Amino acid sequence: MPGGRDGFVPQKVRFCQAPDGVRIAYAVHGSGPPLLISTCWLSHLQFDWESPVWRHFLSDLGRFATIVRFDERGHGLSDWDVTDHSLESRLGDLEAVADDAGLERFALMAMAQGGPVAIAYAVRHPTRVSRLLFYDSYADPLRGMTAEDIELEEAFEHLIKAGWGRPESTFRRVFTSQMIPGATEEQKTWLDDLMRASVSASTAYLARQQRKQTNATELLSQVRVPTLVLHALGDRMNSFAHGRHLASSIPGARLVPLDSQNHILLRDEPAWAVFVDEVERFLAADRPVPAPSPPHAKAVLSGRELEVLTLAADGQDNENIAEALSLSVRTVERHLQNIYVKLDVQGRSARAAAVARLLTSAL
Repeated sequence: MPGGRDGFVPQKVRFCQAPDGVRIAYAVHGSGPPLLISTCWLSHLQFDWESPVWRHFLSDLGRFATIVRFDERGHGLSDWDVTDHSLESRLGDLEAVADDAGLERFALMAMAQGGPVAIAYAVRHPTRVSRLLFYDSYADPLRGMTAEDIELEEAFEHLIKAGWGRPESTFRRVFTSQMIPGATEEQKTWLDDLMRASVSASTAYLARQQRKQTNATELLSQVRVPTLVLHALGDRMNSFAHGRHLASSIPGARLVPLDSQNHILLRDEPAWAVFVDEVERFLAADRPVPAPSPPHAKAVLSGRELEVLTLAADGQDNENIAEALSLSVRTVERHLQNIYVKLDVQGRSARAAAVARLLTSAL
């Protein structure tokens, strides 16, 4: 398949089902170690792909990582008719995406309000998360809020109910100005339009109400993976104090202040280059070690691939292999396809040929 305009294959949009039956849309693009994004408040997988506000996130991160991102329940290409936006339901969405995408072990990035969900996932599934990143995120949205902050939040909620769905962008521009004060008029207009395209007024209001009840602070000390916290110093949506709280509460976490006033970093600002460099260096440890040159199966295959192929050599089918290794059948199939590519075998006899290569190398 030919590459996209940024040099990588265009995104593939897929759908999976959350535990409560809600259909969640997710997309995969890029190359490199997997990076699953715990989604931000506003997203639309297709709309973002062409957006001057989000396109650089997708293209630049996709250069060195396989990006898996999804539309939150009630938003974008996911099911809209949803009333449950609780932490447990959103955690179920993240679990469903990770499983359906066949991600066995991966880095997890929390963007904005995705923080509590990512924290809960990392604590519940410690062996699947290789490293954890936060970008302009939080553990508790209400932490440090003053009476004036609460009053302003209530005013925002009234704006959502009154003007979110209107054709003109007057009301939505209030939120846009908070998120990207340094943007061009073109970028602001795109974000204005994204709001209306990504979620209905009723869901935007309801989801915002329920997100205020999520608090993962008590879980922070239980996070046991390498953690990087990136936060804009002048963020007007989630103050820098939230980033400081995350970094000081997670054992071993590192905080990187970003010199920006924007909640969504823009491509032309210096902070964006810092962000990309920090993320790329942080994910470098997840890159697989190049296989040694000898063409023997044991030298070429990863440890997990060897386990899968060894069970196949014992006559086990994919379902039995999945059960023995606590994997999904889809993940086993993906490992087998990788094995066939590495061993340069194909067709109906690929499985038998791969097994033969393994047995030969073991002699």
